[in-house]
Amino acid sequence: MLNIEIDEHSGFCFGVTTAIKKAEEELQKGETLYCLGDIVHNRIECDRLEKLGLITINHEEFAKLHNAKVLLRAHGEPPATYLIAQKNNLEIIDATCPVVLKLQQRIKKKWQEADNDNSQIVIYGQAGHAEVLGLVGQTHGTATVIEKSSQIDKIAKDKNTYIYSQTTKSLEGYKQVVSEIKEYVNKDRECESFNTVCGQVANRLDGIGNFAKSHELIFFVCGKKSSNGRILFDECKKMNPHSYQIEGPEDLDLTLTQGVHSIGICGATSTPKWLMENCKQAIINYNNR
Repeated sequence: MLNIEIDEHSGFCFGVTTAIKKAEEELQKGETLYCLGDIVHNRIECDRLEKLGLITINHEEFAKLHNAKVLLRAHGEPPATYLIAQKNNLEIIDATCPVVLKLQQRIKKKWQEADNDNSQIVIYGQAGHAEVLGLVGQTHGTATVIEKSSQIDKIAKDKNTYIYSQTTKSLEGYKQVVSEIKEYVNKDRECESFNTVCGQVANRLDGIGNFAKSHELIFFVCGKKSSNGRILFDECKKMNPHSYQIEGPEDLDLTLTQGVHSIGICGATSTPKWLMENCKQAIINYNNR
């Protein structure tokens, strides 16, 4: 008998759940609602909300918009976005994740307090990622972003250094980079690190590894743009080489399920539960032909 299990800990994190709920509530009012950037890094969920009336715009379009209502997603935005909104008479529905908002405030406070001629803010994160742009914005664009050890030479050796992390990065990766930065920066300089990886993300890494080991075959459901998804899928693949990343049911190679007795379906913090359920149903339909 075929056992198909959906990982109970996979699916939207608190921040994404709140953002989507706010969008749905506003759309139910029948008014035009714009969203600055994809509300979540999942194409299929974005398509669903678009059908409900959500209009996704980029920053260039946002700057030209006037007298409208705009939702800011969980990733957060730099201060410049709020200034534009004020100037253009835009009503902001702010769905910035509380964890991200707190991190923005911490970075801004440290940057304001520090002697910027002799200090630097370093962010371990993906350059160009929506959350990272919001974090860098708290320092008026002066923070240095690195994602791997080979980029450490972007950091000044002779400055006091304060290291933060994008909330959705790997805790293991963050600790490794911090260790190398502390070796790199001159010993007569301060070098402080602040673990700002989201607890929900960090806890899921161990959990998803154990889940992957407990099944013969894993389908990891995730949007191609998800930073968190890449980290979690890599963990699945490490623990179970028979792990496959898909965006939705249409990507399933159902022939892989033949002769298999145990299948696990899991996903990122940006993956809706209903999408994982749809994948499960597609597997059941195929095997019940």
